[in-house]
Amino acid sequence: MTSKATPTILMVPGLRDHVAEHWQTLLQARLPKAASVPPLEHDKLSCAARVAALDAALAKIDGPVILVAHSAGVMITVHWARRHGRKIHGALLAAPADLETPLPQGYPTFDALVQNGWLAIPREPLPFPSIVGASRNDPLARFERVQVLAKAWGSRLVDLGEVGHLNPAAGFGAWPMAETLIDELV
Repeated sequence: MTSKATPTILMVPGLRDHVAEHWQTLLQARLPKAASVPPLEHDKLSCAARVAALDAALAKIDGPVILVAHSAGVMITVHWARRHGRKIHGALLAAPADLETPLPQGYPTFDALVQNGWLAIPREPLPFPSIVGASRNDPLARFERVQVLAKAWGSRLVDLGEVGHLNPAAGFGAWPMAETLIDELV
């Protein structure tokens, strides 16, 4: 495949932004055409500010784009898709956080998420091909809830098994399956 036809891979991190040992950060460093939505300086919990940051990052990219989102980054992606019309080649939506159910201690409260525009989670079909990777033991989303969301979005669901929240705290640095799933979208 020529580099001209190769989509840019745009990472959409969750609320914790960039973590050095996170699979998204490691993947971005390995891929020749990859970028990431930059961390916010202000309004870090604002869904609208995060959606605007994604839109601004996309505006800087010419050609096809595949979004690679994790956790709340998945929610940023689905909120963005509802509000913006840019054509996306596809999206890998990994370990979506179910923001409609209370999150564990150390994460934003349900009330804070409501006040910052995260709810309700959009349930319209996404206007681009997508794959949702769901964990069977994710502390931020029950598998059954992610199944319902994936179906509503028109996404193919991939059962990742018991991988926790697919982050360094769950024992993940590199996640080789991400490249396989991205290749499917290419």
